[in-house]
Amino acid sequence: MLTAIVGINWGDEGKGRMVDLISQEYDVVIRYQGGNNAGHTVVNEKGKFILNLLPSGILRDETVNVMGPGMVIDLEHLTGEIARLRDAGIKITPEHLKISDRATICMPYHKLLDCLEEDRLADKKFGSTRRGIGPVYADKYMKKALRIGDLLHPELLLDRLKDLMEWKNLTIVGGYHHEPITAEEMYAWLEKFGFPFKDYICDTTAYLGDAVKNGKKILFEAQLGALRDIYRVDESIGIMKAYSTCVGEGPFTCEMFGAEAEELRKAGNEYGAATGRPRRVGGFDVVASRYGVLAQGATSIALTKLDVLSYMKKIPVCVAYEVDGKRVDRFPNGHDLTVAKPIYEYLPGWNCDISGCRTMKDLPKEARDYVTYIEKVVACPIQYVSVGAEREEYIKLF
Repeated sequence: MLTAIVGINWGDEGKGRMVDLISQEYDVVIRYQGGNNAGHTVVNEKGKFILNLLPSGILRDETVNVMGPGMVIDLEHLTGEIARLRDAGIKITPEHLKISDRATICMPYHKLLDCLEEDRLADKKFGSTRRGIGPVYADKYMKKALRIGDLLHPELLLDRLKDLMEWKNLTIVGGYHHEPITAEEMYAWLEKFGFPFKDYICDTTAYLGDAVKNGKKILFEAQLGALRDIYRVDESIGIMKAYSTCVGEGPFTCEMFGAEAEELRKAGNEYGAATGRPRRVGGFDVVASRYGVLAQGATSIALTKLDVLSYMKKIPVCVAYEVDGKRVDRFPNGHDLTVAKPIYEYLPGWNCDISGCRTMKDLPKEARDYVTYIEKVVACPIQYVSVGAEREEYIKLF
């Protein structure tokens, strides 16, 4: 059972109180977005509590609380919030609280930038809480932010911070004429406020997926009201190629190289529409696709470019990763993702034109089996199958 509690207006509707009341009926409570720029007030038999980052179910000993991947987390604030609750007799342990390895860290320089910009605006202030929320979300979408999972690899952190500080100081020093921020200062801050949370960090997407499979009752707690938040949807159709492609740099575990890659690239016309640059290609990635379905909450799938695979006698599928000599079936993060190697298996091809097929029965058996296989391994029903480049060349399953 999945239930969401969301605000209908601009916030302050009493969500914290209702989550505390309702959470007694649920096994897991998850905060899935936002930072410490808003507060939930909870009053119960244990006292009065103001929660900025922690899910409101934290006050119940039997409830597992999750800080999800959409959150931006000020670790110093979280440290203080937990300390205040513990002083009031609230138990908080790694079994009781789980922090997503993909949540974003709100660093001291994000708060600094927030304050510098508000000061610059003077009487035209945006009205920021000066807690760094705008700057950290900006960095997140620019792929310039640290994530909670980075704390698990301290040996890589200082070099990463040096790169980030070089970039950030262009604005802090060059734009606002403030003294520079050093990587060593930021590392010391992470060492003090971040490293103590190592035992709390996990893949919360996988944890929640298992909780759903095991019939757990899960409550989603929004931070913001609807008029301060993005729109929510009831149905999510995930678009997924029958093989894998990637634009730009970064980890791409299932990547093919050489003549094999060029043949697939040409068959699928995998060249950038604007730049003409060749896309990186690979076999279908079960691990990444299954994670994508979970992360996006997809309720059905549109499988595209099945026809591109028609030239293959055997079709490569990346069924798992190898990380440091061990087989991994769940999508890794951080360092583990950068060193992951693909484990491929091969399914039989169909070696014929399928662009005229309009029902599943029209497809050759090998193509039907491939679609059925993909549906099973990503654990999401396939609603559409694209069998050609033209608009009408598709199959609708339901």
